[in-house]
This record gives sequence, C-alpha cells and structure tokens, in this order.
Amino acid sequence: MIRPFLHTMTNGLRVVCVEMPHLHAVELAIYLKVGGRNDPPGRQGLSHFLEHILFRGTADFGSSMAIESAFEAIGGAPNAATDAESTCYYSRVHPDHVRDGMKIFASMLQRPLLKGIDVEKRIITEEAREDLNENGDEINPDTIVSRLLWPRHPLGMPTIGTLESIEAINRDDLAKHLQEFYVPSAAVLVASGPVRSHDVFAAALDCFGDWQGGPPPPAGMFVSSQHKPQIKCVQDSDSQMNLQLAYMGLARDDKRFMAVRFLRRILAGGGGSRLHLRLREELGIIYSVEGAIGAYDETGCLAFDLSTAPETLIQAVSVTLEELYRITEVQVNVEELERIRNSYIFDLEFSRDSAYEMGGRYGWGELMGVVRSIEEDQSEARRITAHDLLETAREIFTPENLRLVAVGPWKRGMRKLLLESVRSYEQRFIR
Repeated sequence: MIRPFLHTMTNGLRVVCVEMPHLHAVELAIYLKVGGRNDPPGRQGLSHFLEHILFRGTADFGSSMAIESAFEAIGGAPNAATDAESTCYYSRVHPDHVRDGMKIFASMLQRPLLKGIDVEKRIITEEAREDLNENGDEINPDTIVSRLLWPRHPLGMPTIGTLESIEAINRDDLAKHLQEFYVPSAAVLVASGPVRSHDVFAAALDCFGDWQGGPPPPAGMFVSSQHKPQIKCVQDSDSQMNLQLAYMGLARDDKRFMAVRFLRRILAGGGGSRLHLRLREELGIIYSVEGAIGAYDETGCLAFDLSTAPETLIQAVSVTLEELYRITEVQVNVEELERIRNSYIFDLEFSRDSAYEMGGRYGWGELMGVVRSIEEDQSEARRITAHDLLETAREIFTPENLRLVAVGPWKRGMRKLLLESVRSYEQRFIR
C-alpha cells in the first residue's frame, strides 16, 4: 500500500512525500492554486504567461539555458502546465539530487528575473493563433464550449488568453500576480519515488523555509443562469466537422463524481464504449470519439469530442444524442457495469507503478482538498450500482445542460437540421 506523508511548514507550504522505494527516479513537482480563473479582466492568460516567464531566468540561474542545464545535470527535464485552477512545475530527477531540484524550483518561484517578456509574448501569441482560422475566428471547440458553459466568467475564457489580452500584459502585471498568488499557503510541494519522508521534509525546509506571502485573493464563483441548450455553429474551411457535445457537470467534491467517471468510460472510454461502437464500428462515420471530464471548485462538465464528414454531421449528432438519452432511461446491464468497474479498478492498480501519477494524486489532490488513496477509490468503485449511474445520467444529460459546438464547412440547410435534432432530443425529456 502506497501511503503519502504530509508535513505543513510554518509558512504554510504543504510538503508531500510518496515513498516508492522500488523505483529508480523521483518525480518532483510543485502545485500552485492559480490558473485562468484568477486572471484579472483584460489580462486573460496572465497565469499562463507567468508560468512561461519563470523559465526565462532567475537571480541564481540567469537564463532559460541555465535552468535547463541545471536540471539536465541532475537527470531532469523541467516542464510546466497551467489550467483553469492550478499551475504545476515538474521534473524527473535522480534520487540523489532531490534537494538540488528543489533549489532550482525555489529560485524560479521566489527569485525570477521576469525578463524576456517581449520574446515570450511573441511565442505565446503564436500558440494562441493555433486556435484561430485565417479570418481570426476562434475554431477550437474546447474554448468555444467553455464560453457557452461559463459565460461572462473567467472559467469561460481560454487559459492562454486572447491576442488582445496577451498583448496587454506587462511586467507590472506579472510581478503583481507573482506576489499575490505564488505564496506558500497556496502551494504543495511533492516528491514521489525512491525517497524518504524525513529527507524530503528537511530539503524542503532548506529550500523553501524563507518563502513568505499572505493568502491569495479569492476567486469569483460561477452561478449558472442557463436553462436551455446552447448551440454554436462556426464556419471553417476544414474538410471535416469538429464536434463537441458538453454538459454542465458536477463540482470536484460532489459525492456522485465516481458515477461520472463510470459514465465517461461507458460512453466514450475506449474501443468497447457505446459511442465508439455505434459511430465507428457500426456506422463507420468517425475515426474516434473522446470523453473528458472537467471538475472545478463549484462546477464541472462532461464532454464528448468527435470529427466527421459534413454529410454525416447530422447523423453523428442524432446518434450521439440517442445514446445519451438511452443511458438516462435504461439501466446499464450487469455485464457492462462489471467490465467498466474492473477496467477502472485495474487502471488504479496500474497507477501504483507511476511516480508521476502518484505525485499528482497526492500533490494536486492535497492542493484541491480531494486527497483519496487508491484503496478508497477502488472501494467506492466497487459500490457503484446501475441505479447510481441512471440517477447521475438523469441529472447531467438533461437538455438544459447541453452545450453543442460544431466547427467546419457548413452548407445550406445543415444548421436547420442540427437544430431539429436538438429539439427532438428536448422533446424526449418532456414527461
């Protein structure tokens, strides 16, 4: 049984050690509770921009090359990621050099030079342009759906920002964001692999003991006000229609969250999932379909992504909605439920071999207040019933929760047919 050890330093930094003595490399990461939802108006993308800038050099490592070289010398390859609610800096390191890795991360977080802003601005701008077509229209279904799910709220904005907001970011913005949100009370440092807890805690005190800062500003909560399906059709010159059907889901700590995980697997969790079997194996109108769960402090979503030819778009939408409606009406049979249950439980078992996954489970989990052991998740998975899935499906897959986006080469009459498919779906829920 893998057990994490937790120590909270006097400055508020939580340090997690996951002892995995059978491995040969350590995953070192620091999670901060700051992301796109914390970006101020007109400065969308600020959290993501700051994550990039910290790699540009520190008082101790004067350039991005110096940081990269320092990590390479201890077996590392540093990386980072920013999402709606968190930012993470991480790297694999040799077990003998955990303290050295912490020193580099501590320098990045506490003593960045905040230089190279103009160059980084050009890089991020190019990244943002990948979500736009030649006319400057947004064509990434994820970002378009987010605007429909959480309108007029930071959760609905792209984490990378917009071309206008990226251009507006300056050094003062970055310095203020760093001061407000890069604070020890809103951070979790985690080391997972062949390490001992007392060594990790001692190294953390040495590297982060003088880190100071008050509590970060609170994020504004989202309150839903949508009571009908939202549909967005975007014209693009691509050869396929890129489609996403997303539903308002559940908050991260909702007691029904395990049922949502099961529903995603049943509907779009691989080659044996319902949407894959109907849309690909039976009809041959898609290559793949993916299901994804978004979960935040107060809200969430369950989304399905697929691409199809323009002439089969309406069929793909109709069949998908038919399957989603069916799972609200007919209980999952015993054979399918047990197959999904075993698959999930085995995946949890396999994750014991990954220091990266264990670091995320106990590091990110600690940051978000949802720490759960593998055994707890497996135990809950064993208790899930077909009735639980039916009730949760009925809660989520209602028409008013639907946000549908289709991007591609629209032709005359297609929008009308799409609306008719959604109206037919709505009619099925009228008792």
